Amino acid sequence: MTTPNSLGQEPGSAAEPVVRLTAGAVRGRLEDGLAVFRGIPFAQPPVGDARFQAPRPAPGWDGVRDALAFGPPPPQESGIQGRRGAPTGPTGDDWLTVNVWTPEPDPATRRPVMVWIYGGAYKLGHAGSPGYDARHIARDGDIVVVTFNYRVGIEGFARIDGAPANRGLLDQVAALEWVRDNITAFGGDPEQVTVFGESAGAGSVASLLVMPRASGLFRRAIAQSVPGTFFSDPLARDIAASIAAEAGLRPTAADLATVDPRQLTDAGEALVPKMHQYEDRWGALVHTATPFSPVVDGEVLPVTPWEGLAAGAARDVELVVGHNRDEYRLFHVLSGRAGTLGEADASAALRRFGPGADPEAAYRDAFPDRSAEELYELVQTDWLFSMPSLHLAEAQSAAGGRVHVYELAWNAPGLGGMLGACHGLDIPLLFGTFTADLGNLLFANVEPSPEALALSSRFRSSWTQFARTGDPGWPAYDTEHRSTQLLDTDPVVTAYPEETTRRLWEGVTFGALPLTA
Repeated sequence: MTTPNSLGQEPGSAAEPVVRLTAGAVRGRLEDGLAVFRGIPFAQPPVGDARFQAPRPAPGWDGVRDALAFGPPPPQESGIQGRRGAPTGPTGDDWLTVNVWTPEPDPATRRPVMVWIYGGAYKLGHAGSPGYDARHIARDGDIVVVTFNYRVGIEGFARIDGAPANRGLLDQVAALEWVRDNITAFGGDPEQVTVFGESAGAGSVASLLVMPRASGLFRRAIAQSVPGTFFSDPLARDIAASIAAEAGLRPTAADLATVDPRQLTDAGEALVPKMHQYEDRWGALVHTATPFSPVVDGEVLPVTPWEGLAAGAARDVELVVGHNRDEYRLFHVLSGRAGTLGEADASAALRRFGPGADPEAAYRDAFPDRSAEELYELVQTDWLFSMPSLHLAEAQSAAGGRVHVYELAWNAPGLGGMLGACHGLDIPLLFGTFTADLGNLLFANVEPSPEALALSSRFRSSWTQFARTGDPGWPAYDTEHRSTQLLDTDPVVTAYPEETTRRLWEGVTFGALPLTA
C-alpha cells in the first residue's frame, strides 16, 4: 500500500493530489500552483425520505474518489435582475458538496481557512459559478478556501409543515461541521475559520452568528451587503401557502415532495410577478422579487441577527461588515426604468421604505438637492442593504465585540459607468473574476484598469489578512469615531461617509418582518 507524500500526492501522480477524509480518500488536481478539489459530498443528497429534512451525514466510500468536477447546482429559479439564466453544470441529486483550493494539502501546515457562502436572494446560486473561482484568494493570501452548495428557494427556505425551518442554513452548518472535521487534511486550521458571504450570503453569515448550532464553528466573519429582510414565522408560513397554491398543493413536506425538485421551482417563480397582490399582508417585501429569507422560527434561528448580536451572541467573533454606496442601482438600471421615474415614484418609495412617522419629508429635507430618481434609489439602498449592514456592526460594537466597517465607493466601468458602486460589484473585485457571471456586466467590454486591479488586490489582501490576524488593516468601528474603510481608487479611512442617512435611521430596529393581516 502506498502512502501520500508531504503534498498529499500518491507516488507517481504529481498532478493528482490525494487526501484522506473522514468519509474516504479524494483525488484532486494541481492548478496554477494550488491543489483543487471539487464536488466532495458533505451530506446525503436531500431527496427521497431526506427531502425537506435537515442534512444527513454523507455515507463513506472505499478507494479513492475523484474530486475533479463541481457538484450539480441545487434546484433553483431561472434568474433575477442581474443574474439571469439557470446555472449550467452537471445534473443529479448530489447538491450538497464542497470545493477546496489549498496551497498545500499537508496536515502540518495549518493555514487559515476562508469559507464562502454565495448570495442570490435565497433562491439562486451555486458554488460552481465561475465568478466564485477562489484561486486568486487562495494563492494571493496563502489561504485555504472552501466553497459549498446549500439548498435555496422552496427546498431550502419555504416554511412548510413536516420540515424544519431554514434548511438552507442547516446545510451551511453541516458544511462548516465538515470543515471542522476535515480541513486539516487540506492544510487548513480548523481553529482559524472565517466565513464570508455577499447579499443573501451575508444574510446567512449574519444568521450563523446568532444560531446556537453554528456556535464554535468559525472564529471570524465577513458580511458583504447584509439584506435586512428576515421573516417572522407567521409571515413565512403565509408565503409558503401561496407558493404551494401555485402548484395546487398544501404547504406540507408530504405534498410538495410529490413534485420533482426541479419542477417545483416553477411555483416560486410563478408567484414573484403576483407578489404585489399581497402587499396588504406581506408589506414592503413584495418589492424585493423574492419570497424567501431566513425565518426567525425560535429554534433554528431564535432571534434576528441584530437582536442576537446586541445581546452578545457573537461577542467573541471578530467581524467585518460593509456595503456598497449605490447598492440598489443595479436593480434599478436592469429594471429598464432608469431615466423614467418622477416625483410620484419617489414619494411612494420614500413612504414605503423610509423610517419614521413621515419618511418622505425626512428624506426630502435631508437631501434637498437629490432628484426624484436619486431619492427613489437611495431609500431602497438604505432599507435593503446599507442600514441593515451598519446596524449589524453597531449591534456587535454595542455588545463589546470587535467589528470593522467598510464602504465600497468605486464605480463599475460597465454600461458606461452608470451602475456606480452597485450591488455585487465587490464579488468580481474580491475574486478577481472580471469576465465571469456578474463581472461580465459590471466590467462589460472593458479591460480591467490598473485602478481596478489595484482595488481587487486590496480587497483580497484585507480579507485574507483579517482571516489570518483579525485585523483587516483599518481601525475597529465604534460609535465615537465611526472609523470606516472607504474602498475607492485611493482607499482612505474616514468617519462613516453616509452620516446623513445614518442619522435618519438612528434608533430604527430591524426586526422580523410581520404578517400584517
